[in-house]
Amino acid sequence: MLANKTVILGITGSLAAYKAADIASKLTQAGARVEVIMTESATRFIAPLTLRNITGRPVVTDMFELASEFSIEHVALAEAADVVAIAPATASLIARLAAGISDDMLTVTVLATKAPVILAPAMNVNMFENSITQDNLAKLKARGFTIIDPAYGRLASGKIGLGRLADVDKIIGTIKQVLGRGGDLAGKRMVVTAGGTQEPIDPVRHIGNRSSGKMGYAIAEAARDRGATVTLVTAPTSLPEPVGMEVVHIETAAQMKEAVAEATSQADALIMAAAVADYQPKSAAKAKIKKETPSLTLELIRTPDILTEVKGDFLKVGFAAESEDIVANARQKLEKKQLDIIVANDITDADSGFGVDTNKVTLIDRDGKVENLPLLTKREVADRILDRVVELLAKKARR
Repeated sequence: MLANKTVILGITGSLAAYKAADIASKLTQAGARVEVIMTESATRFIAPLTLRNITGRPVVTDMFELASEFSIEHVALAEAADVVAIAPATASLIARLAAGISDDMLTVTVLATKAPVILAPAMNVNMFENSITQDNLAKLKARGFTIIDPAYGRLASGKIGLGRLADVDKIIGTIKQVLGRGGDLAGKRMVVTAGGTQEPIDPVRHIGNRSSGKMGYAIAEAARDRGATVTLVTAPTSLPEPVGMEVVHIETAAQMKEAVAEATSQADALIMAAAVADYQPKSAAKAKIKKETPSLTLELIRTPDILTEVKGDFLKVGFAAESEDIVANARQKLEKKQLDIIVANDITDADSGFGVDTNKVTLIDRDGKVENLPLLTKREVADRILDRVVELLAKKARR
């Protein structure tokens, strides 16, 4: 998504300016060409040389002294941009943009560009909550700017409140989402499930599995980055909540079934990456079960079969975690559940499956096409799955 994209990173004079180095680093590592524009006040908080060393690109600090690598036209960067992200954005910068004032290289670039513009405000809580700042932000939103709300926490002034620069991963995720608006899934609604459901035994114990949720989260983020409107239905995980999508938190298989049924009412595709427990206790104890006997017998009943029971005119993609006869068992599951695609992986491979960042899977579709993928990162697997989804959605549209 970020590879070969030109990202203009604007930095203004906020104490949070030092975090821009992390933003620049992550964008550069992801393959983006990062062009940094700093206001004069920003250079008092972080040295331009730091950003130059991170990005490998000249840093612009004065519109009258452009480096020789740039065109002499002040709008050169504005025309090259795929997206402009200003992080941190001060109240002063926001006010000048709302008023249409272009008095430095950063404001000139924003006013001259046709690329989408993202603002991540960072300032004192009183400044952020001031009606003037809020009115200015509302004006910019109305003009199509994307605003990343600041985080709540302790500020440099010692006060607690809104005003901290949003988390760096949230800023990166928003940049990816904005860049993906014209992707091959633009206009499509995707429902993705993730994590392992937890079926309660008593208030403190549950039946679960080893799913980390990483595969489902990777698919949800990849779909977002390709322009889809995404609903992520997730069981408990330790993963940070992804930005740019609706996230529905559930615990049990029954709750997941209900959430999926609601989310798929207008969906184009359902991708069930969650590891749904096959069984649940027939009844859960209302109080914690005491260790009074050397053994405990639980009566288990089947959980809902979500893929089979949820109905609708959408593509269905399922997963099969198998330990033997991988393809044969996956094909059987595909037919039984009437899936369009099934993703089969060998859980006996230490580098594939639960808890790791890689997967080695086989994609099988309803037409019998079998594709064995090499060991890939889960994000790479996610994109290969979505490639097939795009193909099938196009085929469906032609019918």
